[in-house]
Amino acid sequence: MKAQDELNFNRIAEAIKYIRANFKSQPSLEEIAKKVNLSPFHFQKLFSEWAGTSPKRFLQYVSIGHARQLLKNNHSLFSTALETGLSGSSRLHDLFINIEGMTPGEYKNGGKNLSINYSFAQSPFGNILVASTSKGICDISFYEDENTALQTLQNKFPEAIYTQLADLEQQNALFIFNHDWTKLRQIKLHLKGTDFQIKVWESLLKIPMGQLSTYGAIAKNLANPNAARAVGTAIGDNPVAFLIPCHRVIQSSGALGGYHWGTDRKTAIIGWEAAKANPQPAW
Repeated sequence: MKAQDELNFNRIAEAIKYIRANFKSQPSLEEIAKKVNLSPFHFQKLFSEWAGTSPKRFLQYVSIGHARQLLKNNHSLFSTALETGLSGSSRLHDLFINIEGMTPGEYKNGGKNLSINYSFAQSPFGNILVASTSKGICDISFYEDENTALQTLQNKFPEAIYTQLADLEQQNALFIFNHDWTKLRQIKLHLKGTDFQIKVWESLLKIPMGQLSTYGAIAKNLANPNAARAVGTAIGDNPVAFLIPCHRVIQSSGALGGYHWGTDRKTAIIGWEAAKANPQPAW
């Protein structure tokens, strides 16, 4: 590692350590930058390049991680806000909406007022579980065991109301295995993720069928060329298999890289899509 790179790494590591230790006081950009002897402008740029997110967003991640734990331990919304260093319940509400895509009350009650339809189906690459809310598709997962797949889905929102029902949203989503999805009417998605995750998942939708991209290329397209590792983490957290085509991303070396539902399945999907996109003439 070059001397300047090592210096920058040490600065970011120190900044992360400081944020984790002092998040309850919600330190400002200027305060954190001063701690590592940089101007706010240069610290913001350097941190974003190395961490794949802004200092403010990282502070929010740390804060909401603490808030989640308090809510799980039955703290009130108000006490959770104060314990997290926020001025009140309204700021806690804004934080959860921004990061989790739901209110802290909805998170606390485990999706108590959320209705989720689900169904089991077959695809060219194995059995899949498809789930949807009134807002759109929230989960598509390949599975080996039906009960385990359903339990995994239910663990995400243990208090939600689950109904085994193949609704129109799910049927439209399943057409993707037989048709060019760009020619279907828009399939709605109901995703819970950070701004960065959503941006990564949106970028995956732009990769044409039969083509591949790399973690580094996606990071570069998001104006975060040093965030390839963060991109890989976001891709690994993709909750909607195949429809959000995380299988189309490989390593810059040409190696497949990981896949939540197995590298053998990833290989099969890539080959299947390549054949669909570039059919060979019959001999």
